[in-house]
Amino acid sequence: MKILFLPEVLDYFDELISILYEKDYFGFRENAENYVVELLDDIEKTLPFRLKKPAPSYFDKYGSKMLYSTFRKNKNTQWYVFFNVYQENGELIFLIRYIGNNHIDAQHL
Repeated sequence: MKILFLPEVLDYFDELISILYEKDYFGFRENAENYVVELLDDIEKTLPFRLKKPAPSYFDKYGSKMLYSTFRKNKNTQWYVFFNVYQENGELIFLIRYIGNNHIDAQHL
């Protein structure tokens, strides 16, 4: 089983560290980095085992026939991970195409 991220998703995670720190969600940059690393780690370790739902058509701009799963990181924020699942040589591959959170994307779900 493989978890792969599109380059733009990885770019978003890099930007997210700066956003979380600059908007004072975290007082120290290191804490923002740890938050993002923990989110990535959670996705890589648990995505295949989480409940998956079909993504609404609003998200087709990121890919067709996607699924999504949710990741709650604290009482205020839930992350939505949008992906496709492929099989190659008998191995499942989860390709993550987009990530958003309840502050931005909840109204579309």
